[in-house]
Amino acid sequence: MSLEPASQAFLAELAASGDPPIHESTPAVARMSGPILAGLSGRGPEVASVRNLKLDGAGGAFRVRVLRPEGEPQAVLVYFHGGGWVLGDIDLQYDHLARKLASLTRSTVVLVNYRKAPEHPFPTAIEDSFTGLTWVAEHADELAPPGVPLIVAGDSAGGNIAAVMTLRARDRGRPRIDYQVLVYPVTDCDFDRPSYVAPENQLMLSRDTMRWFWDHYLPDERARTHPDASPLRAGTHAGLPPALVYVAEHDPLHDEGVAYAEALRAAGVPVDLEEAEGQMHAYFQMVSILPGAETGLELVAKHVNEFIARFGESA
Repeated sequence: MSLEPASQAFLAELAASGDPPIHESTPAVARMSGPILAGLSGRGPEVASVRNLKLDGAGGAFRVRVLRPEGEPQAVLVYFHGGGWVLGDIDLQYDHLARKLASLTRSTVVLVNYRKAPEHPFPTAIEDSFTGLTWVAEHADELAPPGVPLIVAGDSAGGNIAAVMTLRARDRGRPRIDYQVLVYPVTDCDFDRPSYVAPENQLMLSRDTMRWFWDHYLPDERARTHPDASPLRAGTHAGLPPALVYVAEHDPLHDEGVAYAEALRAAGVPVDLEEAEGQMHAYFQMVSILPGAETGLELVAKHVNEFIARFGESA
C-alpha cells in the first residue's frame, strides 16, 4: 500500500522547512532535530520509578536509565535506541517510548545511552551496550522478581545492536537472553538490496543517509562485514533466542530485516515476522507524532506479553 497519510503530511512539513537532509548535514547539525521531535512527542506516562546511573566503558563512561513499571515487573527489557549509531539519546523521544513499553508490558525497561559515532566509532556502541546488558543481568534480581525473562530490543541501529548482543551472549555463554525484538533492524552493509534502491523508499531514511551513517560509524568498508557490524553475516544463527522481527513497508532496511528473520528461522530459531504496512522508517520512535507509533508499540507489547506468558508456563 502507499505511504499512510499522516506520514505524507509529516514529510511535506519537513520539505517545507527547507532543512537539508541528514546526509548533507554534519552530525552536530543533524542532532539538533532530536529536541524538536522530543517536544512534539511530549512526556510519556508515569512509571513507578526512574533511576539514572553511569557505567564505565572502555575509555569513558555512559549512562543507563532504569524505568520500573507500576506493580510487580514480569520481565526485564533492555532497549537500544536507533539513530544510525550517530543520533538519538535516552533523554529525548526514547524516554517516552520506554515509558510506554514499561506500561504496556509491565516490564522494567533499561535504556542504554551508548556513546555515538563519529566521536566514538565502532565498536564503542557494541562494547558499551554489552557492558550495559551485562550490568542488567548481574542486577536482574534488583530490577524484577527472580526468574523473569531477560529481553533485548531495539529499533534501526538499536535493532542492529540488539541482534549483535544475542550473538555475543551466545558465543560468550552469558548472559542468557530469553527473547529479542528487532524493529526495522540494520542487519547488513549491503546497499543494493531492492528495498534499498526503490525510489518510493527514499523518505526520512534514504540510501544516501544510510551511507552517511555507516561512513561515520565504521568508515572501513571491509570491516563492515564483521558480524558485530552486520549480524546477518554471522557464521550461524543457531542457538539464538526467539525473535520478533518487525519491518516497515517503505524502508530501505526492509529486505535485510526480512533476510534476518529468514536466517533465524533457517537456523531453527522461532521467529515472528511482522510488517507495518504503509509505514516508513523511523515511525516507531515517533510516539504522539505519527499514529503508526502507537500501533507499533501495541503490536510489540502483544508479542512480548505472549512470550512472557509462555515463559511463565514453562518455568
